[in-house]
Amino acid sequence: METRPTRTREIKDRLKAASRDRLYRFVLKGGQARGALVSGTFLIQKMRRQHQLGILETLVLGHAYLGALLMAASIKGDERVTLQIDCAGPIKGLVVETNARLEVRGYLKRVPIPVDRPLEDFNLAPFFGAGLLRVTRELPDAKQPFSGTVDLKHGNLAEDLTYYFLSSEQVHSAFNLSVQFDRQGHVIGAGGLFLQRMPGCGEGVVGDMERIIQTLPPLGKALAEGREPQTLIADEFAALQPVIRDSRRVDFFCPCSRKRFERLLALLPADDLADLQQNGPFPVELRCNYCNRSHAFTRAQMAVIGANPGSRASSPAT
Repeated sequence: METRPTRTREIKDRLKAASRDRLYRFVLKGGQARGALVSGTFLIQKMRRQHQLGILETLVLGHAYLGALLMAASIKGDERVTLQIDCAGPIKGLVVETNARLEVRGYLKRVPIPVDRPLEDFNLAPFFGAGLLRVTRELPDAKQPFSGTVDLKHGNLAEDLTYYFLSSEQVHSAFNLSVQFDRQGHVIGAGGLFLQRMPGCGEGVVGDMERIIQTLPPLGKALAEGREPQTLIADEFAALQPVIRDSRRVDFFCPCSRKRFERLLALLPADDLADLQQNGPFPVELRCNYCNRSHAFTRAQMAVIGANPGSRASSPAT
């Protein structure tokens, strides 16, 4: 008798938590600088559940999700941004992409990340090692995506994204990325900040921003303590007269579907498809890297796909 009310409360709590995940865009000192602050605690919790991650993996991928969302703050329409890291360290790399609707998805290239001794702190530099950071922007009207690549210099995604914008796009920017855990290892706060100088920005404004960034509290901790994003912006940047322009929801979302995987199977070479149809192993299971969702196909379903190679028709649920 208690199941339904408890389940209802859980759903309400989740919806309430998800509604707090938003990205706020603001300007400073009459437009001499712009910024974005993302509050994404529920988003990172959802990402962790979906990918079944430990603390270290959640920290690494969580920073990438927050960073990608901040880079997407100014895109629109059908534009997309992809953040990719390839590295020699135990992480090996990651891929995260987001769109103008601020829907984000992505994955680590190695899970779990191997650890040879207990973590003494959250310094991620040894886990990245040498590597490359690549940012790709897909524009609907462009003949090909724009892509910029820089070396990983810091092993700290916030600092490496700052370096990317200065080196690849010649824009002075700053990032702050934070995921806060409680003593049991649960995510209790996650947030990120992006600041960027605009043309004509005065040196006094630059100096003020630098001082604020140096004294800014960890955003994950501040959000976990109940500070509202609007209040954080107003309080921390009070000297620069912040004006919030708008806010939008952010969410973990992947458009993969069973039909998409059916189409991929149907496009396999005839011999490979026939071998799968006859020998399996059954069920044939395909998994989406971006969201970790799996789709299983029985022998009967594989027979339908094999009978209609290249077909876009959906196989029956058997």
